[in-house]
Amino acid sequence: MTAYTATVTVRLKRGVLDPEAETTQRALERLGFELADLRSADRFEIDLDADDADAAADRAGEMADRLLANPTVHDYDVAVEQRE
Repeated sequence: MTAYTATVTVRLKRGVLDPEAETTQRALERLGFELADLRSADRFEIDLDADDADAAADRAGEMADRLLANPTVHDYDVAVEQRE
C-alpha cells in the first residue's frame, strides 16, 4: 500500500444560489476588484492508503458521492498526490 492525499473540492452547481459567494463578490467589488463571477467551495484533504493513485481517487470519489457532496446541488473534483 502507498500513502496518498486525496483532495476533494465540492462546489455548488452553476445556477444554484450561493449566498456566501454573492456576499463575498459584492464586498470585493466594493473594494474595487472587478470580477465576472465568484463561487464558494469546500475542500477536504483525505490521507489514505491505497494500491495506486486510481484506487485512492476511486475511494475519495465514493466518499464524495456518499457524504461530502449532494449530487442534486453539488459538483466535485478529486485530485490525488502521493505522500512522501
